[in-house]
Amino acid sequence: MASIKDESGDIKIDDIDDTKEKTDLMPQKEESEVLDGMKEEGQRKKNRDTVTEEISDKTSSQKSNFTCQQCGKGFSLKASLKCHIKAHSGERPYACQQCGKCFIRKGTLEDHMRIHTKEKPYECPQCGNCFSKRGNLNTHMRVHTREKLFACNLYTGEKPYACKLCEKSFTTKLNLKYHINSHTGETPFTCDQCERSFRRKVTLNKHMKVHLREISFACHQCGMSFSDSKNLTNHVITHTGEKPYMCLQCGKTCSNNTNLAVHMRVHTGEKPFTCPQCGMSFRYKGNLQTHMGVHTGERPYICPHCGKSFRLIGSFRVHMRVHTGGRPYKCLECDEGFTYQRDLKTHLLTHS
Repeated sequence: MASIKDESGDIKIDDIDDTKEKTDLMPQKEESEVLDGMKEEGQRKKNRDTVTEEISDKTSSQKSNFTCQQCGKGFSLKASLKCHIKAHSGERPYACQQCGKCFIRKGTLEDHMRIHTKEKPYECPQCGNCFSKRGNLNTHMRVHTREKLFACNLYTGEKPYACKLCEKSFTTKLNLKYHINSHTGETPFTCDQCERSFRRKVTLNKHMKVHLREISFACHQCGMSFSDSKNLTNHVITHTGEKPYMCLQCGKTCSNNTNLAVHMRVHTGEKPFTCPQCGMSFRYKGNLQTHMGVHTGERPYICPHCGKSFRLIGSFRVHMRVHTGGRPYKCLECDEGFTYQRDLKTHLLTHS
């Protein structure tokens, strides 16, 4: 066997060859181990995915374990279903001790109580503004982030919801629904404290402030109070006699924009209030309500003296002159008075 002599002694050539062979095999071994590791990791990932899918399938199957029998909505928790059922039954077990308002959920009551306590626990970390509800804080944060989640699609000019009675069209189905109530005279939103009813829920909400004593706008001339500044502004005009809204067709002036809009029906011929029983249309809501007595046979105005009843308040007032002796129609020639206008017209023929 050949050998090489150096200072450190004899070294076998075979040993050098073996060492070289081992050194050459090391990268191959490391590569093989890496590949094996990758295979094992891939298998583990596959197993994790399989388990995740099984959990997901299990969760999905549990998602509708509790189903509402009235609307078919499914819930994963029995407590969620129990809370949801209250929406159908109208049950509101959580009542505010200060204003009497009731809620379905305890959490909603807790949020509501901050209106009375003025507590605002949710603080903006950027500007320090505080809010009573977390949702309000989240909405406020968009001021800083400039995030715009909602795109408006109302002002495209498109009004796909048309009224079949007057062909007026609207951008939303809800506005069409409210508009149809103006034809039928229906007022589905009723105050549970005074039984006044309204066409729109938002109008009912404003009205409720009267009962909750959330009144902050008072007239300085008569002391009458209002729940919002717009109503106060309209009221103040009754004291000043101001009528800033003018009809461009006849020059008539009105105290507010609503009265002007009602007046415009004289020119347009619009009669938005339609009787659901006979289809007869009216310019004013009061006229429709009076007309409905024809179908119902209702005669709500009863004479306290003789018990005679009337369908129209005008007829009732005329009848009362029989008992009071009122003679409001005066002849300008002889100053004689008459109970009815027709009698005055007959009398005037004697002067001609």
